[in-house]
Amino acid sequence: MTARIFQQPKHAMQSGKAHTDDWVLEFAPSEARFADPLMGWTGSGDTQSQVKLTFPGKDEAKAYADKYGISARVHATPPKRLKLQAYADNFR
Repeated sequence: MTARIFQQPKHAMQSGKAHTDDWVLEFAPSEARFADPLMGWTGSGDTQSQVKLTFPGKDEAKAYADKYGISARVHATPPKRLKLQAYADNFR
C-alpha cells in the first residue's frame, strides 16, 4: 500500500482559508479502472482509493503511516504568493 501526504490547496471557488491548513493522506490506486460494458461507467475493485484521511499536521500524518506500515511520500507545499495591488490599478 502506497500513499501520498500533501496539504490541500484551496480551489478556485473558495475565497476563505478554511481547511487549507489540513494535511491529507490519500492512497494510490492499486488496480486499474475498467469500463462497465452495459452502462459505460468506470469502476474498480479497489476501495482504498476512496479513502482520504485528514490530519492537523504533517507529523501526525507521517506518524499514522508509520504506525500502520504504509509507505507514504510527503509532497512539499508550494509557497503562497500574494499579488498586492490597489483597486485604482483597475482603471489605469
